[in-house]
Amino acid sequence: MARIPSAFAQLLASIPLFSGVPKKGLRALVEATDEVEVPPGKVIVREGSFDRDLFVIVSGSVRITRSGRKLASMGPGDFFGEMALMGRGPRTATVTAESDTRLLVLGSRRFRVVVDHEPSIAHSIMEKMAERLRDQERAITH
Repeated sequence: MARIPSAFAQLLASIPLFSGVPKKGLRALVEATDEVEVPPGKVIVREGSFDRDLFVIVSGSVRITRSGRKLASMGPGDFFGEMALMGRGPRTATVTAESDTRLLVLGSRRFRVVVDHEPSIAHSIMEKMAERLRDQERAITH
């Protein structure tokens, strides 16, 4: 896995969970991120597994399935695994590369080290999670 240039900070900033993270925090997250190449047909994430990585698609496409049924396809700029990064629990879907795919990968251990050194990241993430919960609560009550 190769180191990622800081140009990928914008991709991380496009993830709602990280959209409020200051530039210094984004740079630190980029430093903790690896780039991987995945061939077509390779399973990236398996439904029911307990791995805890976040993935951002740089190029290519992936197929999302649950219990063997296709739910969606994703392409450049899309991401998956943000909830797995934040907490424990089984993956809810399988993600398979549909084409040659380049991904940014942020693992939970490295993520936690970065957050310990850059507390502003944790503050921003907590604010975004609170917004998401408020939005869900509004949707339920309306």
